[in-house]
Amino acid sequence: MAKAAAIAGSTDPPQSRERRPELIGVGSLLGTGILLTAIAARWVSGVVAIGALALVAGAIVTLVMVALTGSPDTKRKLAPYGLLKPGMLWLALFYLAPLVTLFRLSLSTLPSRFAVEAEFDFNFGNFTRAFTDFGPQFTRAFIYAGIATVLTILIGYPLAYVIAFRGGRYRTLLLGIVVIPFFTSFLIRAIAWRSLLADTGQVVQLVEAFKLSGLFETLGIMNNGRILNTPAAVIGGLTYNFLPFMVLPIYVSLEKVDPRLVDAAKDLYSTSISAFRKVVLPLSIPGVFAGTLLTFIPAAGDFVNALYLGSPGTTMIGNSIQDQFLVQNDLPLASAMSFVLMAMITVFVLIYSKFFGTEDLT
Repeated sequence: MAKAAAIAGSTDPPQSRERRPELIGVGSLLGTGILLTAIAARWVSGVVAIGALALVAGAIVTLVMVALTGSPDTKRKLAPYGLLKPGMLWLALFYLAPLVTLFRLSLSTLPSRFAVEAEFDFNFGNFTRAFTDFGPQFTRAFIYAGIATVLTILIGYPLAYVIAFRGGRYRTLLLGIVVIPFFTSFLIRAIAWRSLLADTGQVVQLVEAFKLSGLFETLGIMNNGRILNTPAAVIGGLTYNFLPFMVLPIYVSLEKVDPRLVDAAKDLYSTSISAFRKVVLPLSIPGVFAGTLLTFIPAAGDFVNALYLGSPGTTMIGNSIQDQFLVQNDLPLASAMSFVLMAMITVFVLIYSKFFGTEDLT
């Protein structure tokens, strides 16, 4: 018993030894992330910043040395943290630090329009102004993005379905056609649509040739014979520019559906529509979920389409943020508007994921 007690007293418990590599890995990961964020966000400067940078280097060297000199089990447990290290450093430098800086700026006050530096004074009034002064822009951004997202689903789902189940050997070619717009600048595509939707453009000429002006006026697509500078033009631009973001995720989900499942449903006396509704559609929901996020989130913050295809009455919150940043030089207000937009989008994503779920999202 004495020998057993001596052994127990001279060595750590096996469970403690097993956890030690994980503690080193987690500590190194979080420590380097926090320190790099503090340095990049300018929380520390001078000698303190140099010391923090030395601590970051020391944490990385310690992790490498423990992995090199440790047992095979230790190396296996530290491997995930070593693989996560580059990603953590990247996020700390180019995501967390700018986000923290932006949040600090949103709580600051600009002494004058021509001032260079804003004074940090916990000014929550910037968030109040973001709601009161730019409520219509927020509303239009979410309405336009929502309508564009629905349109991309209505257009993109049949397109993805045809490519997945009827494309055959031409699948690659058809997918290439869908992706081709990405070969051109987003700005150039918006300007091209401005030319197409102009009063003397091809779209208006076709509408007049087929005598559809009255119908388009009734539907709100045209306004006094014009399509350009209307909400319909902005929504159309958003739909066109973000359509591939909807088609590709839905195609990936549909491609994974085994056609034999549809055949089995038909063997059990299901019609084609019933088989689609009960078999194909549920299996493709993860693709619709991913496509909705990839479309709605950038569309809500977009400002290019509203700038070139819309009018002062169709400005979105992205246009207002750009104006506050680059024209009005009100950086605190622009930062607060950005955070309000991010918060609203986050709430939407959480609610949306609650209904659709993400456990099957791949």
